[in-house]
Amino acid sequence: MVFPKPSSESDLFLHSNFASCYGGDSLPRFTMPHNSMPKEAAYQNIHDELQLDAIPKLNLASFVTTSMEEECNKLIMESINKNYVDMDEYPATTDLHNRCVNMIARLFHAEIGEDENAIGAGTVGSSEAIMLAGLAFKKKWQNKRKAEGKPYDKPNLVTGSNVQVCWEKFARYFEVELREVEVREGYYVMDPAKAVELVDENTICVAAILGSTYNGEFEDVKLLNDLLLQKNKQTGWDTPIHVDAASGGFIAPFLYPELEWDFRLALVKSINVSGHKYGLVYAGIGWVIWRTKDDLPEDLVFHINYLGADQPTFTLNFSKGSSQIIAQYYQLVRLGHEGYRSIMENCRENAMVLKENIEKSGRFNILSKDDGVPVVAFSLKDRSQYDEYKISEMLRRHGWIVPAYPMPPAAQHINVLRVVIRAEFSRTLAQRLVFDINDVLHELEKLHLPKVINNITEEKKELVESGVKKTALDAHREIIAQESNKRQKIMAA
Repeated sequence: MVFPKPSSESDLFLHSNFASCYGGDSLPRFTMPHNSMPKEAAYQNIHDELQLDAIPKLNLASFVTTSMEEECNKLIMESINKNYVDMDEYPATTDLHNRCVNMIARLFHAEIGEDENAIGAGTVGSSEAIMLAGLAFKKKWQNKRKAEGKPYDKPNLVTGSNVQVCWEKFARYFEVELREVEVREGYYVMDPAKAVELVDENTICVAAILGSTYNGEFEDVKLLNDLLLQKNKQTGWDTPIHVDAASGGFIAPFLYPELEWDFRLALVKSINVSGHKYGLVYAGIGWVIWRTKDDLPEDLVFHINYLGADQPTFTLNFSKGSSQIIAQYYQLVRLGHEGYRSIMENCRENAMVLKENIEKSGRFNILSKDDGVPVVAFSLKDRSQYDEYKISEMLRRHGWIVPAYPMPPAAQHINVLRVVIRAEFSRTLAQRLVFDINDVLHELEKLHLPKVINNITEEKKELVESGVKKTALDAHREIIAQESNKRQKIMAA
């Protein structure tokens, strides 16, 4: 569409946006307009349309951070025009990136000396991190098979059926067979024993999830490591493990420090974690860390020099913003172990409050675990009148985004409502959510009450009619019996 030019300068300086021609027409949707418009009008129109989005803090479907401190927001805006790939031009930003890699690697107990640099990279999220880790496993497996003179055209990867879709993308994009261990009712994560059974000489790695998307549960990486060590010893293979710690990587070190899931286990060769989840940074930052330099094949690393200096790079993209990297460093040094531990403990406590109150309603089964990512997953005990999707739909009227979805194949007959407890989800919001869930349940019961009453009325009517027929029949039988007795007495006399 074409916007008309203002008839006079008064339209720009005296009239409000709502009284101008720009407030009386909609913004173009498919074609760039021919004329320009005032910056105030452009802002106001776009701002108003974005009000139709959900409130991020009430989006309980997402694991992604939606709130940061004002000081960090300032750093983000101050660095929003820096392209991270220009490492020679922005050496301080590059150094902050490397500091983050080293801090996270040591958090995961990587095998590095005190003054040694860790091997890792910042990514736009865990999806890219998983692609990079998967490529490293595939390339290392191929190089070994080539050296042994064996076929290297049929690589496979073992995961649970509860993995995030990015694993399916990796398998499809990079031509790797995906072997999935099916979950089952009551056991919604990968069974380590069944996973090891699927491993063969073409398996590039087994992927374990530290925090299932479906219910937040940690998979047993220690048991997987022990079983796989035994199989490798028996077969002569050296099948490794990757840990997808997108959600749990910034939780386990602070809430469950004794839990062995990371580089303390011999077969764990790489780990990914989402900085924009419980790393407490806005969307757009993930990390992938390798155990040692030998676990990242050198032929995957590119060296470029046309930006002013030799720069090693291993990413799927090139240009990307620096803001999230700087925000991650801010959170690591601002909070430290003490701050992260305090925040994760608070998340866990809020999850327990929510879980206990949902259980009190008596209408739900809890499918999440107390230990793991602070998630509350629950399903209806009785779905005869309404289901989880209806509850999800009606909670939106209160402003809440609470997703409803089926469990993975083999357990997909079970529908789940899931609430993700993030750092910005307060106790007050938890209690309010409980109130609104109960309110929705009462409303649904009222909606279905007439139908229930009608069914009861019909049942009573049938019983009454049946009772009347039965009473008349009994009376008739009694008359016949009396007449028969009289005849027998007369005959006897």
